[in-house]
Amino acid sequence: MNKRTCTAIAAALAAATVALGAAGCSGGHREDSARGGGKHRAAAGEGTVVGGTPRKGGTLTVLSNQDFTHLDPARNWVMSDMDFGTRLLYRTLVTYRAAPGGKGAELVPDLATDLGTPSNGARTWTFRLKEGVRYEDGSPVTAQDVKYNVERSFSPDLPGGADYAARYLAGAEGYRGPAEGRHLDSIRTPDDRTIVFDLRKPFAEFPNATVMPTFAPVPKARDKGPQYDNRPFSSGPYKVESYARGKKLVLVRNDHWDPGTDEVRKAYPDRLVVVMGLKANQIDDRMIASRGADASAVSWYAVRPESAAKVLPRDEVRERLIAESTSCTDMVQMHTGRAPFDDVRVRRAVLYALDRDAVLTASGGPAFNDLSTAYMPAALFGGKQPDTTAIPATGDVAKAKQLLKEAGRPDGLTTRITVSAGDKGRAEAIQQSLGRAGIKVVIETVDPSAFYATIGDTRNRTDLVYTGWCPDYPSGSTFLPFVFDGRFIKDKGNSGNHSLFRDDATMKRMDEIAAMTDTRQAATAWRELDGTILAKAPTVPVLIRRWPLVLGTNIAGAYGHTSFGGQLDYATVGLKDPAKGQG
Repeated sequence: MNKRTCTAIAAALAAATVALGAAGCSGGHREDSARGGGKHRAAAGEGTVVGGTPRKGGTLTVLSNQDFTHLDPARNWVMSDMDFGTRLLYRTLVTYRAAPGGKGAELVPDLATDLGTPSNGARTWTFRLKEGVRYEDGSPVTAQDVKYNVERSFSPDLPGGADYAARYLAGAEGYRGPAEGRHLDSIRTPDDRTIVFDLRKPFAEFPNATVMPTFAPVPKARDKGPQYDNRPFSSGPYKVESYARGKKLVLVRNDHWDPGTDEVRKAYPDRLVVVMGLKANQIDDRMIASRGADASAVSWYAVRPESAAKVLPRDEVRERLIAESTSCTDMVQMHTGRAPFDDVRVRRAVLYALDRDAVLTASGGPAFNDLSTAYMPAALFGGKQPDTTAIPATGDVAKAKQLLKEAGRPDGLTTRITVSAGDKGRAEAIQQSLGRAGIKVVIETVDPSAFYATIGDTRNRTDLVYTGWCPDYPSGSTFLPFVFDGRFIKDKGNSGNHSLFRDDATMKRMDEIAAMTDTRQAATAWRELDGTILAKAPTVPVLIRRWPLVLGTNIAGAYGHTSFGGQLDYATVGLKDPAKGQG
């Protein structure tokens, strides 16, 4: 969801491709492979655990080129951050099973005793909390604490979090959080261990929404507003010992966490140390070498495309590589609310001009990515995306120029795109391909930790942004409405709908699908709507990344979690030999 020139990348990938060919890797032409023609060695370990079963103890080090976007559960809605926060620091009503592959998509109770009890035609959901769940100071987690965090997620000074509560809770319109003593009547807590949610419409998938950090507990007495981001109060197996923003985060055991109440988190390491501010190329090189303390380390961000040639041809490194699909679609999102991208012909010109094949190469090639021909990932289409536009992967420049001429722009146009610093190479591929049609693109890069705040400022952002969206669970209801429903656009902290797309027919159809009680009928309808929106081209689907991570040689219990965008599952990772991971 959220690197140099294509020439440099192509050279690196060419070397990797030759080596892979000699090793007998399946797959042929780059485009065919990206469309599912062959299984790449980088993906061969999908759904498997690397390193065996960890032993308890030691220090797990995480090497990172960036700080977290948010660790406050009310604001945490970035896949990797959600994984880290909900697996280590705080628990939610429901969570995902700790397992590789498809089993990782299964829901299991976390704070709650079960997956919730519906009533009133799935307009009301009741959860009972487990006994014995405690914060880091030994005080009990209560239903009122869960309610409080859901309410604070509405606060204007806490933007960026999941907005399922705003979309579904009855009476939530216009609510601005509990700071002024106002509370939501649609969240009831009859006693300390019971919480009841009243929804404004039936929502059979509500337990899936309670996986979000929004449904983690925050005791009112510990709330410090925006500063809570720096020191969330733990209900999970670890607590914050120290946090120097942009430099280092140290987690130690929460002695009051009871594994008897938690079937998900194994909490193998004694400590976790996240070292931030490192250069991405240095992280790759350190993880590949795996010397000394780095043998007990993992990387936070995915392997850079430039490092593919150092990883893929080497058996001993590839054995330590996990590369789960993110199931997140990267997109070029256009500001449809102002010229020139309020004109569908201009937007379609971008759709036709874009060379997705070049962006794929800049992203590490088909070993690390799959081309995207639709918005929703393949899993939401039953395993394979449709190709409703039939545009070549390299684009159709003549058609793009024709559309610009029809839009009264025969000489093209100049625009700007905002990308995270790690996506600069992808942006350069976009810049070069759109330039062929006369669309001049100026690139603006932003530090990853500030990226979502920058593009979420709808009044001051650029016309184009390169970002992605991941379904929170396997349903079109968690993708298309969040990316294309104009009723939830915010001036600040805007998420998902970065095209600022407001289309009455689209929103009407979304409401009709959401009201369907037949899940198969709804799934078919979401798939059809995907193609309908694509014809209006508010964004251009580009690719679906894998999340390649090279692990230290002392790492065990490691796999990419399918429900957290392929990121390492911090619930189960640990060390083979804790004595080698002291620090």
